[in-house]
Amino acid sequence: MDVSGRTILISGGSSGLGAACVRRLVGHGANVVIADLSEAGKTLADSLGSQAAFAPTDVTSEADVRRAVALAEQQFGGLHGAITCAGILQAERAVGRNGAASLEAFQRVININLVGTFNVVRLAAEAIAKQPPGLDGERGVIVMTSSVAAEEGQIGQAAYSASKGGVASMTLPLARDLARSGIRVVSIAPGVFETPMVQAAPEAVRKSLAEQIPFPARLGHPDEFAALVEHAFENRMLNGTVVRIDGAMRMGPR
Repeated sequence: MDVSGRTILISGGSSGLGAACVRRLVGHGANVVIADLSEAGKTLADSLGSQAAFAPTDVTSEADVRRAVALAEQQFGGLHGAITCAGILQAERAVGRNGAASLEAFQRVININLVGTFNVVRLAAEAIAKQPPGLDGERGVIVMTSSVAAEEGQIGQAAYSASKGGVASMTLPLARDLARSGIRVVSIAPGVFETPMVQAAPEAVRKSLAEQIPFPARLGHPDEFAALVEHAFENRMLNGTVVRIDGAMRMGPR
């Protein structure tokens, strides 16, 4: 699917990987709806002009996501794709110095990263399925964000790894579910990228992670992630799979 002239909803689109997708897709002619809780999303949308709109969105709320989808339909005439970048990182050992880990914190990560992703996918797919079929009967594309932590979670990452592993695991069944509607589903599993989430980590942690990347020996640039997202839209044989983008990184325990 050529993104030019298409409308794509991007959750978590106000910063980091999501904002890189917003900028790249708008630059290539797409319309975007930035679905995020941060008001930075409105600032970004305003800076991009008529091709972008902002919808205040908690991805765990059905009502919020439905409003974001409705905005896409009302302002741009329909929805052709979705990219799920909303997520949080939480690190805590199962048993630490102060006892057992917080169950509430674990549930919050799962709720936002996994349940929130599915919430966006199901409601976006409902709208995308209304589109007339194009080449090969394709109506739209959904790209979800997993993580290399789905396979190589570090110490303290049980919640984050479980959430991203869930995203990876539901990629194929979602692709099978939505095949009859002409909707492809792809997940991308990034390594360590220069995002606000990573920038908030202690410098020692950032340095350790960067040293684990064989080549190029640096953190990823968000636009490199966005370029792969765009390719997933364009390549109709990419479906039901998880693609890593990590510089050959395999994370160690810490």
